[in-house]
Amino acid sequence: MALCYRAWAEIDLHAFQQNLDWIKFRVGGRKIISVVKADAYGHGLRQIAASLMQFGTDIFGVANLQEAAAVRTVGKGWPILMLGAAMPDEWPQLIKLRVRPTLSSLKEARGFSELATKSNLTLPVHIKVDTGMGRLGFQPSEFLQRYSELAALKGIQIEALYSHFSSAEDDAHFTRQQTTQFHAIIEALRIKDVSIPPLHLANSAGILFEQDSLHDFVRPGLLVYGVIPKGKRNLKSSLAKELLPVLSFKSRVTLVRQLPKGATVSYGHTYRVPKKMTIATLGLGYGDGLPREASNRGSILIRGKSCKILGRVTMDQTLVDASEIESEIQEGDEAVIIGASGDARLDVNDWAETCGTIPWAILTGITYRVPRIYKGGSAS
Repeated sequence: MALCYRAWAEIDLHAFQQNLDWIKFRVGGRKIISVVKADAYGHGLRQIAASLMQFGTDIFGVANLQEAAAVRTVGKGWPILMLGAAMPDEWPQLIKLRVRPTLSSLKEARGFSELATKSNLTLPVHIKVDTGMGRLGFQPSEFLQRYSELAALKGIQIEALYSHFSSAEDDAHFTRQQTTQFHAIIEALRIKDVSIPPLHLANSAGILFEQDSLHDFVRPGLLVYGVIPKGKRNLKSSLAKELLPVLSFKSRVTLVRQLPKGATVSYGHTYRVPKKMTIATLGLGYGDGLPREASNRGSILIRGKSCKILGRVTMDQTLVDASEIESEIQEGDEAVIIGASGDARLDVNDWAETCGTIPWAILTGITYRVPRIYKGGSAS
């Protein structure tokens, strides 16, 4: 008996490859740090990593050692950059896995220097400078004072310097201040006649909006998955058309029934049926990644028609108004949360707006119990 999924995500690897190729073209041959943290933004880390190894990337960007280890199970020898800070207890394992750490302090640099020297190896590291994110990185003045000492430490090699935008999709003025500060730091090193290592600054929004932030590497995250980071800054429509959405999120209608006028729907009876209605039960809920914030607000697509969510989204089931398609709808019908149905489409930004959140949260909120079905490209 074939397994019929109640909720699943389809991942289009052909679209993924096209997006990556477009990004490479846009950044003019600069090297790519492919960000695959948070299960590759909900797309499945191992398959996405395998695809990137075939399609062509230069470094994998991860948030923690568990993600780095997962990339290593797919292919050995690929450069991996840990974008988050490593705790001291993690340093030996990081060195064992040959993961490049992000360094934000002299204490970290000395610790890695000592461990790498004891292991008789040279560990590439990326030094981060804080230009306004306030999360990681040397303060600019400290960095300039300490750079010679950092560069002289045994056992580590400064492979790159970088910083990170805090609001490149929203705030052009602050983003350009960050860029200016980063460039000023580099110029100060040049004045000291210091050899400048490779640089990276541009994330997805930087690639789209800030040509001055394109250095030796770029760090596309959301962009390679075909999602434009939506913000206050306007993007040329021609650019948006170049990218293809990679992920679709779908479910099945498990039951169709009639509810009479006055009936209440779901937990807390937050919705009361105003007239006789056709109600469809879907086989997914917040346990699968449909945000609970969509209760009484969001809509899904069935047979190309928009069907409003009624009542609270529950852990495993969600109810929608199917009155408009009552003569057509059947149990087993496909319900589209993200993706296309007929001529209609819902994208990740639609859900983010409905739920008062961001597209990153929608994608990474699709849980592990939702199988990822890969199509096209190197699907396996």
